[in-house]
Amino acid sequence: MFGRKPPHDEWYGTARWKKRRRAQLLREPLCAMCLAKALVVPAEVADHVIPHRGDPKLFWFGKLQSLCANHHNSAKKEMETRGYASDIGIDGYPIDPMHPANRV
Repeated sequence: MFGRKPPHDEWYGTARWKKRRRAQLLREPLCAMCLAKALVVPAEVADHVIPHRGDPKLFWFGKLQSLCANHHNSAKKEMETRGYASDIGIDGYPIDPMHPANRV
């Protein structure tokens, strides 16, 4: 199985997904994570807010957000892997309430 793509990867090539992706990027053309930092950056990716992990219901009907490729391929993956973001606020402390430093 090493090197094989999961079957749900094929969903991204369907006309149905392409239509959903296009609608998301038209509705929210800017990267949500960049906007949270007061940066205006065009979005390139329609990202599943809750990772679908092959669940067709989440894939087709789950909430989407628009992200730039940089955030989708770095910050979002980090959050999915660790369970929190590591962004630091101007006060020097992590801003994500789920960060271990913020759990009291």
